[in-house]
Amino acid sequence: MEIRYPGTLGVLAILGLATLVAAIATGGSTDLLMARVSAVPLAESSPHLVVVERPAGGVGAYSGLGTWVDSYDSDPVYTSGRPSVSPGDTAQMAASGVQTLFMQAARSDDRATGPTTDPWVLAEFLMSAHADGLNVVGWYLPKWSGDNEDLERLVAVHEFEVLGHRFDGLAVDIEWNRGELEKDAEERSRRLLVLSLQLRDSIGAATLGGIVMPPIVTDQINPDFWPGFPWTDLATLYDVWLPMNYWSFRTEEHADPFYYSGENIRLLRQNLQFDEAVVHGIGGIGAESGDVYGADEPLAELDDLALFVRSLSETGAVGGSIYDWATTGNAARERLAGLFAG
Repeated sequence: MEIRYPGTLGVLAILGLATLVAAIATGGSTDLLMARVSAVPLAESSPHLVVVERPAGGVGAYSGLGTWVDSYDSDPVYTSGRPSVSPGDTAQMAASGVQTLFMQAARSDDRATGPTTDPWVLAEFLMSAHADGLNVVGWYLPKWSGDNEDLERLVAVHEFEVLGHRFDGLAVDIEWNRGELEKDAEERSRRLLVLSLQLRDSIGAATLGGIVMPPIVTDQINPDFWPGFPWTDLATLYDVWLPMNYWSFRTEEHADPFYYSGENIRLLRQNLQFDEAVVHGIGGIGAESGDVYGADEPLAELDDLALFVRSLSETGAVGGSIYDWATTGNAARERLAGLFAG
């Protein structure tokens, strides 16, 4: 596949409107442009380009309260033009105490039209989130292709830039166990390790997050999900670990957010053989409050949130989040803000 990278910038004048144009993502012969329009007549306006410089996010981009947005909520290709989350929502995220937006920034499927998801939308989210004081971590779900597709998409996210705005972190969603390698966990692990090594070489010392299945699932509930997962081989390649500790559809003790989240973090560090592994715990799914958009599965309850946050505190996690923003209602957002502030 052809990967194209950030390109040119320009200013266009059309019908007396000043339009600021930022080229985003892509190398190759065609530049992708994003327009900004001002209604001030050109005679009264002197357009100028402001390029910001932001420090690298580091582990701090994974600290505190986070929230998640995926392509099915934000990308026009996957929402039939009716996104449930838009760039303007970053103001409410910030008002709800969110410090980091985890944004799906690339996909591998037949609807993907470039190395990243819609670069116009990505740029809008990135600049809006930064303007509201949020960090933004871009994430991608690799499907262990035999070519370089996964690496190229991840590097494209890492290098994505608009007017000096870049992602404050990069995370790999390590969970795909279907397709041609469904019955070949050993080859899946090999490709995961190769991808991780190549990615680390490509991004250097940049902070890299590993979004992983909860060990209670892979070690106890469903050992066939990914037999022989290469925890120790990956331990030094990722800087932050983000276990998906979703309890809302679990039963018995696994439905207890305090136990399920805390035990998964303890087992994660045990599997990595690294007691000091940096962890950002993910909980959910969502949280009920009577005003949730599009929820089609059991959601966490409001009273679960205090137990979840307590599990993060007692295990020394640097941060936590509920997946995702669209399925977390206003009452739950307020509850989380209070818990993290406290």
